[in-house]
Amino acid sequence: MVTVCALAVVSLHRLGQASQAILQENYRSILAAQNMIEAIERQDSATLLLLLGHNSEGQKQFQEYEVEFLKWLGRAHDNITIAGEGQLVKTIEAKYQDYLTAFSQLREWRLTPAPNLSTDYYRQTMQPQFQAVRERCIELRRLNQQIMEAASIRAESVSTRAIGSMLLTSTAAVGSGLAFSLLLSTFLVRPLREMSRASDRIAEGDYDVVLSIRSNDELGNLASKIVTMSRKLQEFHQLNVGKLMAEKQRSEAIISSIADGIIVVDAHSQIIAINPSAARIFHTSPQLAQGRSFVDVFDHQELYESITITAQTGETPYLSEEQSILSMSDDNPRQYYKFSITPVKTEDDQMLGVVLLLQNVTQLKELEQLKTQFVMTASHELRTPLTGISMSIELLMESAQEKLSPTQQELLKAAQEDVQRLRMLVNDLLDLGKIESGRMEMDVDAVSLGGLLEKAIALFSRQAQEKGVKLTSSLPENVPDVRADANKIIWVLTNLIANALRYTDTGGHIHLTLRRLGDYACVLVTDDGPGIPLDYQPRIFDKFVQVQTPRDVGGSGLGLAICKEIVKAHGGTIWVDSTPGNGSTFTFTLPVVAASAITRTYET
Repeated sequence: MVTVCALAVVSLHRLGQASQAILQENYRSILAAQNMIEAIERQDSATLLLLLGHNSEGQKQFQEYEVEFLKWLGRAHDNITIAGEGQLVKTIEAKYQDYLTAFSQLREWRLTPAPNLSTDYYRQTMQPQFQAVRERCIELRRLNQQIMEAASIRAESVSTRAIGSMLLTSTAAVGSGLAFSLLLSTFLVRPLREMSRASDRIAEGDYDVVLSIRSNDELGNLASKIVTMSRKLQEFHQLNVGKLMAEKQRSEAIISSIADGIIVVDAHSQIIAINPSAARIFHTSPQLAQGRSFVDVFDHQELYESITITAQTGETPYLSEEQSILSMSDDNPRQYYKFSITPVKTEDDQMLGVVLLLQNVTQLKELEQLKTQFVMTASHELRTPLTGISMSIELLMESAQEKLSPTQQELLKAAQEDVQRLRMLVNDLLDLGKIESGRMEMDVDAVSLGGLLEKAIALFSRQAQEKGVKLTSSLPENVPDVRADANKIIWVLTNLIANALRYTDTGGHIHLTLRRLGDYACVLVTDDGPGIPLDYQPRIFDKFVQVQTPRDVGGSGLGLAICKEIVKAHGGTIWVDSTPGNGSTFTFTLPVVAASAITRTYET
């Protein structure tokens, strides 16, 4: 019996030592790690306050929790008891110093002329450093928790061996010892397990932790600290959620206050936001549209396809000026909206959704129509008097030439040239107006585009030779015919070649290329002239646009606009590629006969 008692005493003593080791060796390290986590999270909140413009409040809070963090870091240094803990504490210290250095850099960024760069610096530098320090603190806490669990397991092992020894010695003694050991084991280990489970729940984001430990010893103190920690973390989490909700409401208010229509859809074309302006355009309400598929709410297939392509590719689709105009025929009078589609991505290029912007351009359309009508009317009214003036000048030059002095003859000749220039301008305006209104007669037939290029080159070969400009072409074999009005395409070619000659200096080179591009034939007119300034390129095909150069090359500013309308009437497109100082390449396409679907008839 004495042996049983001795064994029991020894076993219970070892069990008590194991439990004591759990409390003394790891409690302080866990507490230090948890307080460092809380301090670094408060410092991150202070950094966000600084970014939001609360400099004094953010800096003060950051410094307060810097002192708190360093205090608990020192305690962690003084309580290194397990393998690997020392190196981990050194890593925390080093990374925290990097974090403090980054904060100092962030404050300097806020004082620079470009404070917006501080936000990028926070996301790219400070936030990863904050996460690194926090993860090392969590790792320190987890390491000590694992040691606690290991000590708990050892305590259970000691208890089991004690029970085995007492069973072998005496059934009665073992029975009583077993009951006592189980009671003591339960009393000591159950709270530790409960605290361990609570710590795991906190680590997973569940802060609603309640512990039933009510003792006044270190175990009870640790339980109280864990509960307090969970409540503070829950308050901090709720604070962040509140900030996010406030930001969401602020964003919704901004979108609602914008006069232009805005629709935001996700990657699956589900509407996640729509402002009242966009809802009025499509005769719906934000409440009815939000959360539904775009195609279910808005009956506009082309617009839906453009949004779908953007959501799938992450790239803004190319739309011509006409394609980017949305006409709402249900409205009286008809309304026109210019729309743009923009993809929304994360920093790592992950697709989040698409933003559709709708701008009312009805007044601009009406002004453009009025301007076109005025130009057409004025051109018609000017044609007859200009013809009369031209005939009068010619008659005067023929009948009174001998009576006129050389100076008077030069004046009449200059007047005749000015009248001729005005007549050409009037004719260009009338032609452009007819094309824009669809009233120009076009003789569409299958024609050889290569033959048209050769004819256009022949018209300018002598002029190019006299100027000292090399005019060449590349015409591949087996290029299919195109369906076009030969005279109109000749007009386009001659205008492009004339422009190239006008801007190409002596010794320069103009090259015409013909290619097959899918269902289209592609014509390129390339020169090595001075090129087109970047600010002129987006509007080079607009009416009356002339590139300002040191030398006056003349022109009405209508040639390229007419080219654009003629090519568009044939179902093709025209564009320019130019680098200032390195020449320009004008390109236009025409559908080949096999793929052409031009069956329109233009009335006079």
